[in-house]
Amino acid sequence: MNAPVRPPSKGRRVATPKALGADAGGGDADLGGRRPYDGPPDYRVVGRHGMFPDLGHDEIARFNFLAQMNRHLSTRIMPGVKEAFEGRVKPAFRKAKGRAFKDRHEIRKALLDDPMFQWWSALRRATMETRQQAGRWVTLRQAEAVNARARALTEGDPRLTLNPDQALPRYVEAIDHHCMPGSYHTELVPGDVTGPMNYDIGIFATTGGMLGRYNDGGGQAIAAWVRRTLPDLKPRRILDIGAGLGHNVLPIAQAFPEAEVVAVDVGAPMLRYGLARARTMGVDNVSFVQGDVADLAQFEDESFDMIHSCMFLHETSYEAMPRIFAETHRLLRPGGIVFHVEQPQYDASMPLFEQAMRDWDAFYNNEPFWTKMHELDLDAAMVAAGFARDSLIHGGVAAVVDPDVFPEAAKDSGQEDYGRKAAWHVVGAVK
Repeated sequence: MNAPVRPPSKGRRVATPKALGADAGGGDADLGGRRPYDGPPDYRVVGRHGMFPDLGHDEIARFNFLAQMNRHLSTRIMPGVKEAFEGRVKPAFRKAKGRAFKDRHEIRKALLDDPMFQWWSALRRATMETRQQAGRWVTLRQAEAVNARARALTEGDPRLTLNPDQALPRYVEAIDHHCMPGSYHTELVPGDVTGPMNYDIGIFATTGGMLGRYNDGGGQAIAAWVRRTLPDLKPRRILDIGAGLGHNVLPIAQAFPEAEVVAVDVGAPMLRYGLARARTMGVDNVSFVQGDVADLAQFEDESFDMIHSCMFLHETSYEAMPRIFAETHRLLRPGGIVFHVEQPQYDASMPLFEQAMRDWDAFYNNEPFWTKMHELDLDAAMVAAGFARDSLIHGGVAAVVDPDVFPEAAKDSGQEDYGRKAAWHVVGAVK
């Protein structure tokens, strides 16, 4: 049986490869001029809110291994993929075709035959699958207890509105997003929250702590961006679309404590867990409502001052996106702001190799809408939804994290992880 492990003292970090002897022969020079390795923090510093499950020694060790492996893949193995592309793949293509690559799709297909890409891709996929199974083991072995805890925290609470007749969009129902069994919506038993709990406790393994103690670095970034960009904004009512379990909406609710905040998602387990989690964290001004964000008829026209999404658009279909943008225009009050936080779009300024590497999630991580969404002209889509072109807003945000959890030296490695780096673009508009 796994015994509970106490958190380490403040500031403690896991040993780096150098401390473990990987660099015993010659210091940093042995790294071939590359920077020293900065490992993720220990999993035991992750924030323990009231819905957090118990984890034993071996379960913590699994998450620590996965976080370390993901960092190793991004900082040590991925640069080798770029070297293989420049040294082997690109010259071989030019020799065979007599020309350069014309788009990211040709590069992706050419990379498939290279052993360096095969190695990196297989390991990356393995970490995703293992991360999901590690989280499922934690949650399923204590499912009865955590489901009862969620029920006690949410039953009868008017801040949770579920619709048992809610139809699931096919782009949600047919996909296990990022290898998550059952995606965001599956309930194994009535009142189940094990799916969102698995999602919550495993984000650390994928990001290595870059989203902070409570995985809310995106929400923290949004709140900071709004304060900096729109210092006079005093929204009375805020809508978060595609909110998931609400980890990114809570910092926004805390930034605007006088506002009524509504988090909408189509997945009932996410919303149930989200309210329970919010209650244990003392955030009381958020309501969790089940709904399809492409058709939010339950809300009146012009009833929100601020509408936003965070890393949501890439999980919606090409067909649904115009309807989602149209709904945000309908729901926004005159003078209100809407904005979406996402990974950067593919454009002429992004090298084709980077575009091809970013497309990995679309083909190997159950994110099929990723590639199409990131090539869209989002400005044109916003204008088509009714927003004036001269009202469009662009910006950039990076995750805000606790430096005690993720030290400054490791916050930005300088190595782009092609889809997982905690730095995003903002596109939006004022109505």
